[in-house]
Amino acid sequence: MLKKAFDPIDNSPLILFRITFGLLIAAESIVAIFTGWVKKNLIDPTVSIPHIGFDFLVPLPGYGMYVYFSIMGVLGMLIMLGYKYRYTLGLYTLLWTSVYLMQKASYNNHYYLLILVCLIMLFLPANQYASMDAKKNPDLKSLTMPRWCSWVMICQMTIVYFFATLAKFYPDWLDGTFTGILFSNLSNFPVLGSVFTEKWFHVFIAYAGIFFDGLIIPALLWKRTRNIAFVASLLFHLFNSVTLQIGIFPYFALSFIVFFYSPETIRHIFFKKKPQLQPEDLSKNYSFSNAITYFFIPFFIIQLILPIRHFFIKGDVLWTEEAHRLSWRMMLRQKSGITHFKVIDKKTNQELPYNIVEKLTRKQLGLVSSKPDGMWQMAQHIKKEFAEKGLEVSIFIDSKLSVNNKPYKTFIDPTVDFADAEWNYFGHNDWILLYDKEGNLIEK
Repeated sequence: MLKKAFDPIDNSPLILFRITFGLLIAAESIVAIFTGWVKKNLIDPTVSIPHIGFDFLVPLPGYGMYVYFSIMGVLGMLIMLGYKYRYTLGLYTLLWTSVYLMQKASYNNHYYLLILVCLIMLFLPANQYASMDAKKNPDLKSLTMPRWCSWVMICQMTIVYFFATLAKFYPDWLDGTFTGILFSNLSNFPVLGSVFTEKWFHVFIAYAGIFFDGLIIPALLWKRTRNIAFVASLLFHLFNSVTLQIGIFPYFALSFIVFFYSPETIRHIFFKKKPQLQPEDLSKNYSFSNAITYFFIPFFIIQLILPIRHFFIKGDVLWTEEAHRLSWRMMLRQKSGITHFKVIDKKTNQELPYNIVEKLTRKQLGLVSSKPDGMWQMAQHIKKEFAEKGLEVSIFIDSKLSVNNKPYKTFIDPTVDFADAEWNYFGHNDWILLYDKEGNLIEK
């Protein structure tokens, strides 16, 4: 098996993926400008709420982020063309990762997937054919790649779909509660709007999601079901794209299918002028790559650990949100919160007025009213803001939270002073209140 990983195969799937990948990330960057995503999330906010520990990453002032995203769009096109591939991809990876970390009010799992794929692609020879690099440097040109280059892409998507399946096995998904919430908002959708409100449809979508996520990789790997799986993927992702409007993710997910088909099939369809492999090409000896030992093995081990870490943290991740991110827990619940930050002057013991509605954008308000890390970060911002005025304050949070339209329950311990509270990166934060299955508060 290990020896087979270094067999030479036609590199057409990887070349086609590079072209598609570059086009998609270029489109993502430009569309983010024209749809207002950049303005709403990076220009309009006056309060920065990055991922914890990355406070040094702040959006460029003025209209700088438009230039920033325009540069990413250009880099995407250069990646597609295969121009100075590793430099342009490396710079794009750095820029996109910075965008991901500098704000989290607008979050989508494909933002994270994009970082992972960029990191993988940095180690793959995706510029050795149909690229400007290969045209300028004929010695770089190659018709083959080691088989493991396809395997790492298949492994990445297997992880995504496996944990997405696992996360759906909870009551509100299995009885169609959450899918009902998701699709009932689409009652005005053309033609199918009335169907979207039906209970049977909600249950059907719930189980269709489980079966699709759970079976799509095995079905693509088996030659007899590969074409059926491709059609199913096409219908599934296009349906999600039209109804749920989740950016490039459906098309991004579809682009990985090239690695499941034989390289000869991809070459025959997309690279008709590409020469067929000769015996000397197939006898090429690819040696063991250090990238496998020092990057890919740790890379995938970490990805297997991150999605299960919530099992080792006290409380239900659907309630606490602890260990929710980076776990492929995609579109699983709807949370709504009512949160008030009570600011007390420590000298006078009087409450000081502070209106977060005037400070935050709509999406930021959603973050600080329903996510514990957002609440903690907002409290630290308030503390800093008053400290700059020479005031030492205590901050208490009165928060009520509802998951999937269930009754509101107190989310945060109202007696905890968040001016002194700390954030636990790897475990449970005791100021998040926990409840048993009957809805009774669990004493600390």
